[in-house]
Amino acid sequence: MMPQLGMSATVDGEWGVLVVSGEVDLAVAPELRASLAELVDVGVRHLVVDLRPVTFLDSTGIGVLVAAAKRLHDADVTGSLRLVCTDERVLRVLRLTGVLAVFLLHATVDQARAAEGHPAADPASEERGG
Repeated sequence: MMPQLGMSATVDGEWGVLVVSGEVDLAVAPELRASLAELVDVGVRHLVVDLRPVTFLDSTGIGVLVAAAKRLHDADVTGSLRLVCTDERVLRVLRLTGVLAVFLLHATVDQARAAEGHPAADPASEERGG
């Protein structure tokens, strides 16, 4: 049985939000990669990937996200990729792989869009106004 992956994207100027649901693994990584590339190709420079509906994330999925972040950080793009994630299982994978040093992580899409700073910034301090 093929893993189920769902994706829906919205674009608002240079901002894009990709909501990903289901299992993100080797079987569906090409589909995720293509969706992320398509958003960049249509002019999205600041991408929020909403992983809240994701039930499983493996290293292949993380690799796709890292590659998309690198593309958005290229000199000709100068964009950002931010993650929205609240599921403890997915957060554990992100922590164990060390990619939280690469991504801005937020609890909601609105927080991700409002946040500024570099990947090591503490989003919680921005909510407190500090």
